[in-house]
Amino acid sequence: MLHKTNGIVLRSVKYGETSLVTTIFTEHFGLQTYMVKGVRSPKARQGRAGAFQPGTLLDMVVYHHPQKNIQSISQYQAAYLYTGLQEDVVKNSIVLFSVEVMLRLLPENAPLPSLFEFAFKYYVSLDKMPAGNVANFPLYFIIGCGRILGFDIKGSYSAETPFVSLEEGEFMEQSLHSADALNKEDASYLDMLLRAADYEMLSAIRLNSATRLRLIDWYIAFLQLHTQHMGNIKSLAVLRVIMHGV
Repeated sequence: MLHKTNGIVLRSVKYGETSLVTTIFTEHFGLQTYMVKGVRSPKARQGRAGAFQPGTLLDMVVYHHPQKNIQSISQYQAAYLYTGLQEDVVKNSIVLFSVEVMLRLLPENAPLPSLFEFAFKYYVSLDKMPAGNVANFPLYFIIGCGRILGFDIKGSYSAETPFVSLEEGEFMEQSLHSADALNKEDASYLDMLLRAADYEMLSAIRLNSATRLRLIDWYIAFLQLHTQHMGNIKSLAVLRVIMHGV
């Protein structure tokens, strides 16, 4: 049966001489794998394979069979055309980081409409935002994904609760395991990020690159501790180099 759905491309792998196997986070079916035949053939319309670059936002008509591991796409077109995101080295590194986070966190075949809406708006906002205002986007994304999936940080920063426990995922009066807890300064910044209601508020939070990277490392460690499949984020090394000094 044919279904209309939006999707966010997370990964594409060459298959055979002319095809692709692509992993797409869809609005209606969650994480799905699709075979796209002939998209790399010499006769294919120029740029068709480019529609399956990581982070691309698609409007699709798909065949969906719950018993199948690999689905197929009947029609596709851009759901949003980026204006310069893919040519901007900083924004592109953020895209690669965020798609890998989703690949690690998303369960297969589980519709997650709230997370899809968050991620779709995130990529559009990343494209539209001036390059000088996107440094906090990776943190905002990973915090947002964790929160929607049920891994939120409890409580808030105050003089009485100035530490954040990695194990408890909570602002606390004192650090139970000092090596794993955020210090007072970093905890206050994390609280600001947790309270950011929109991208304008996010851009107003001024962090230096060292603090930002410490918070990313800590939040990844938090998700690794509390989820089963987080693992290591390979694109973090590239993001770290690109974002150093931003």
